[in-house]
Amino acid sequence: MKRNATAIWTGTGKEGTGSLTTQSNLIKNLPYTWATRFENAAGSNPEELVAAAHAGCYSMKLSFLTEKAGFKSDSIETTCTVNLDNGAITNSHIVVKAKIAGCSAEQFAEIAADAKANCPISKSLSCEITLEATLVG
Repeated sequence: MKRNATAIWTGTGKEGTGSLTTQSNLIKNLPYTWATRFENAAGSNPEELVAAAHAGCYSMKLSFLTEKAGFKSDSIETTCTVNLDNGAITNSHIVVKAKIAGCSAEQFAEIAADAKANCPISKSLSCEITLEATLVG
């Protein structure tokens, strides 16, 4: 399976503009600039998309592992924060809250750590990955 996305950038690094388009066209010509990446201006940026990819991938991996352990996930909510420092992603911090009937806190901690280590996006990142996992009632 292969997936792709295209970035187009025109102009200089600081004054230029870019756009991102995914294979599915769900993201189509999404604009980004130096200011959206480094000054918190309104708009998207590649790091935000990495965070979204990591949160989505982690949630699905956690669901698969929960099922493999004999439980059913009622809900999984994952937020991922990517830290860009000195031109590199240095950390991806995952915060997950899951409702899983019959799963103990110890079992959940083990499954959550496994998902962190083995979701495809985690495996592709060369930065520290941290996790806060909470089992909710």
